[in-house]
Amino acid sequence: AVGGAVRDELLGLPVKDRDWVVVGATPQDMLAQGYLAVGRDFPVFLHPQTHEEYALARTERKTGPGYTGFAFHAAPGVTLEQDLIRRDLTINAIARDEAGAIIDPHDGRADLAARILRHVSPAFAEDPVRILRVARFAARFADFSIAAETMTLMRGMVAAGEVDALVPERVWQELARGLMEARPSRMFEVLRECEALTRLLPELDALWGVPQRADYHPEIDTGVHVMMVIDMAARLGAALPARFAALTHDLGKGLTPAEILPRHYGHEAKSVVLLEAICERLRVPVECREVARLAARFHGDMHRVAELRPETRLTVLERCDALRRPERFELILLACEADYRGRLGWEERDYAPAAAWRAGLGAVRGVDAGAIARATTARAGRADPQAIARDVSAARVEVLRELKAASR
Repeated sequence: AVGGAVRDELLGLPVKDRDWVVVGATPQDMLAQGYLAVGRDFPVFLHPQTHEEYALARTERKTGPGYTGFAFHAAPGVTLEQDLIRRDLTINAIARDEAGAIIDPHDGRADLAARILRHVSPAFAEDPVRILRVARFAARFADFSIAAETMTLMRGMVAAGEVDALVPERVWQELARGLMEARPSRMFEVLRECEALTRLLPELDALWGVPQRADYHPEIDTGVHVMMVIDMAARLGAALPARFAALTHDLGKGLTPAEILPRHYGHEAKSVVLLEAICERLRVPVECREVARLAARFHGDMHRVAELRPETRLTVLERCDALRRPERFELILLACEADYRGRLGWEERDYAPAAAWRAGLGAVRGVDAGAIARATTARAGRADPQAIARDVSAARVEVLRELKAASR
């Protein structure tokens, strides 16, 4: 047993998946015992009963830029120690044999005890995905620090252009996994510290040092605020689309002209433009893209629901397609709650707008559009789609007006 399962057992954490390294065997040996071959680049097999992954011990050699530029060698003569030395971090280079004995040639247990993320060997620098993985592990193990020599190595990799060779799908995969960790802010702080964030997400990196109004944002710095927002989204147990929306909702503040700071007029529309560029570049999944776009565009309106005219409330609900997709609207609300509570000293405040929007949506959905359509048609003597739409909209505005009056 190798990797995360051994690490998590030593940390006293629950083990989700187990990975195994097989020493002294050939692919033919594995197939003869009923294992299913699944590895494209090197021999990996699934156990016929447990479906856990069993990989033949292997070595690797850098052959080109990026994370795909490797040649692998798997043979019965490759030792466990040779396999472990190619791994990323010492805490992931620990093995446990069938008798339960720990094999730890790189002192991973000492680094677990000291709460340190440290690279195994200089070969770390050959795979730029490892920068993202270290940042993600920092988000998962929030009390771990990164060894100084590892951070130096990561900076060198960024300077050498290794990060620029990463394919979009892999960047998104690691960012998405990092967003789902307990302290997602640490992932982006680590990427910023090693100067990878400006290569991967320059739109986000631009937010640090941008001031906001202290009366609304006691933390002042926009980058600090966004980190508080994504940590609040994690605290709220938000799904990935809401967490991605929390990350990207304020991108437009990085484009605010210096002469109007700390105000950010029209930043919502600018945020949408920058968000779309990120989504195209990283090939972000549709649901994440849609929720993030709507949260970026309407989070200001969401916060100010009590000030909005009934007509504007209905427009927001319709633009968010809340009547047909209330579950997606809930994700938008959750991202907005994280934005509101992701501020210094505001963490425990109640987000009252969420209840107001839910009540408004419930009232609008209670309007019988079918009955109105029939009445409008009967009155006109014929079906008039425009008249029907106008009357349905008027009825919806009226229930929102009544709801607002009742809440005063």
